[in-house]
Amino acid sequence: MSPGAGAALRLLAATAGAKAVAEIGTGAGVSGIYLLQGMRQDGVLTTVDLEPERQQFAREAFREAGFAGNRARFIPGRALDVLPRLADGGYDLVFCDGDPMESLDYLAESLRLLRPGGLVCFEGVFADGRTVDSSAQPPEVLRVRELLRAVRESQELLPTLLPVGDGLLCAVRRG
Repeated sequence: MSPGAGAALRLLAATAGAKAVAEIGTGAGVSGIYLLQGMRQDGVLTTVDLEPERQQFAREAFREAGFAGNRARFIPGRALDVLPRLADGGYDLVFCDGDPMESLDYLAESLRLLRPGGLVCFEGVFADGRTVDSSAQPPEVLRVRELLRAVRESQELLPTLLPVGDGLLCAVRRG
């Protein structure tokens, strides 16, 4: 996560007055810190990652950044197994930084999870410039192109593409 993309996430969380945020892909906790900085003081970040070790690194990073333990809920597991257990319409923002091959499924789950007016954001949609490169591309890049098309064509979403980091695709779920 680049500082620019992180700052954009922090701003979006603050603008949304986010109290409940779901994150797909905990990583080392960098994006989670930016999200927590923008969220309301009583907000809770629910973060999902396949690797419990990553979540332990993130837990320590959150603590070192000064966040109380009750500000984050860590759920280990495959995102597409965990997300169906989360509350419909219970989230203000969903941040997706998981497996690009599952991005269309993340989008479908995000639409279910988001309240009207909530935001969904996808990190890395420029794929190091490969999404606009006309040469043959790997399946992951083709899937990102499908995601971009699906978000653009959705009647449920009002999208924008922020040119920060490796591209941050954001969309508001219409009321």
